[in-house]
Amino acid sequence: MDIFYSILESVGVLLGLGGLGFYIIGKRIMPGNVLGLLSPLVLDIALPSLIFVSIVKNFTLSEFPSWWQVPLWWVFFTMLLIVLTTITMFVSHPKTRREFAASLFYQNGIFFPLAIITGLYGSDSPYLVTLFLFISFHPALMFSTYHFFFPTPSKHKIDWRKIIHPVLIMTLIALFLRLYGVHTFVPNFLLSGLSMLGAMSLPLIMIILGGNIFVDFQEQGGVQLLEVVKFVVAKNLFFPLVIFGVLLVVRPPYPVALIMFLQSAVPPISAIPILTKRYGGNSAITNQFIVASYLFLLISLPIMFSLFARYYSV
Repeated sequence: MDIFYSILESVGVLLGLGGLGFYIIGKRIMPGNVLGLLSPLVLDIALPSLIFVSIVKNFTLSEFPSWWQVPLWWVFFTMLLIVLTTITMFVSHPKTRREFAASLFYQNGIFFPLAIITGLYGSDSPYLVTLFLFISFHPALMFSTYHFFFPTPSKHKIDWRKIIHPVLIMTLIALFLRLYGVHTFVPNFLLSGLSMLGAMSLPLIMIILGGNIFVDFQEQGGVQLLEVVKFVVAKNLFFPLVIFGVLLVVRPPYPVALIMFLQSAVPPISAIPILTKRYGGNSAITNQFIVASYLFLLISLPIMFSLFARYYSV
């Protein structure tokens, strides 16, 4: 039961921060247009800083002799997601099937697992290194493939600045420093400053998410309850159960299994409504998918993780 309540507490903190962002924008304590300015601060500066410090401090070849296999496990996991998304998307209504599929496929692969791992194992856990190695190519995948879900004529060109993302760049730099033993030349004041920046990433992104939800919900109509229920069952229950079954058969190392399971159980990535609107889709329904999945996570993730911890031990 300790794991159940620890997960419940971690998810509750995240949702509380999101609720704070919703309240701040709803009460006009801060204008909604500021959110777009804060997002690059988190995704391009604070989060890469957190990743850099975590790898430089915690990565060693003795503890991660097969570190290069972790991105390959991400490829395997992504292939599983493609199969599961292809199978599951057909339960949705044809008018919102593309939004349904995209929301299933692109998970919130950094911030929710980050909060869970930090809550369970501490901020210096080596599992964070596995998480950052595992997810390093995820932003590039999303920004280079999202348009395939909405194959309509578009003038949008590939933005290489988003594909070659600061998350990937800082991961590679930190790995280079550790692999070649030159991390000792990184001054402590720089690591301390980057640690302070990195500490902002998780609370700030959840406040931004809550504010964005308030702004978007003002622009949409009624809730499509049936589609939302279908999505929550698929994303919060079906996906983690299937991935858990695969893990029991394949039996990857525990750190990889932990990350894969968390990736399967978390809600969609928060950028989906923005990208959906950019490509002419129904951003309102993707917002409903995200909100419902986040709220149901209070129930689904503690139960799912307790199941994982019971049958897949270190």
